[in-house]
Amino acid sequence: MDDFPRMAAETDRIEPAPRRLRAVLGGEQIFDTTAALYVWEAPYYPQYYVPLGDVVSRFLVDEQHEQHLKRGTARRFGLTAGGQERPGTVWVFGADALTGLSGYVRFDWAALDAWYEEDERIFVHARNPYVRVDALRSHRHVRVSLNGVVLAETTTPVLVFETGLPTRYYIDRASVRFANLVRTETETACAYKGTTSDYWSLAGGGDAESDIAWSYTFPTRALSPIADLVAFYNEKVDIHLDGTLLERPRTHFVR
Repeated sequence: MDDFPRMAAETDRIEPAPRRLRAVLGGEQIFDTTAALYVWEAPYYPQYYVPLGDVVSRFLVDEQHEQHLKRGTARRFGLTAGGQERPGTVWVFGADALTGLSGYVRFDWAALDAWYEEDERIFVHARNPYVRVDALRSHRHVRVSLNGVVLAETTTPVLVFETGLPTRYYIDRASVRFANLVRTETETACAYKGTTSDYWSLAGGGDAESDIAWSYTFPTRALSPIADLVAFYNEKVDIHLDGTLLERPRTHFVR
């Protein structure tokens, strides 16, 4: 999950979303809209709100319950589609909602099987339009070690620069010393990169050395340069960049 500091944005900020947005549940398309809104319910990324007229009404189950929420009075609905039921996961805002939100629908993100911006699937939450993520090939010398044990070394990394996060150094698998690592069952997802395929801990290490590295076999299209490469948490390992030891970030971020 992307619960880390990003560029600040005030809550309740509302902007039009210029992208076509769709979502599915149980193989059924629940809505298809080009008039969604970004609503910043929290400072770091927005939630999508969808016009009620763009939602397929037969999938909505009126639960006959109104709630007085921070952004106005909303009528609560469930979802039923393709044999799947998601009670209490949809809110339709009424006339007293914040300016611009009347007649818009908020879905719990996890209630739907998949969300799409245009034809690309998106994960975890709506992407912040003010966050930039770049994956750049480089010939910087990167060496990763922990407790004096070298874990990886390369002069052909891919550097990922993401607003609000430390630079991540993705390394070809041939340059990773997997004899010093053990694969774990951890899986995480990122709104900008997709779902991880692998995680590794330090072989013989304790809790502090667990899940120190990860990989995306099938990242999002924009991050395709990192496909099948391995990155290490700057917060958990020692990284030398061009011979200089980088200071470990004090705050533990996600990928």
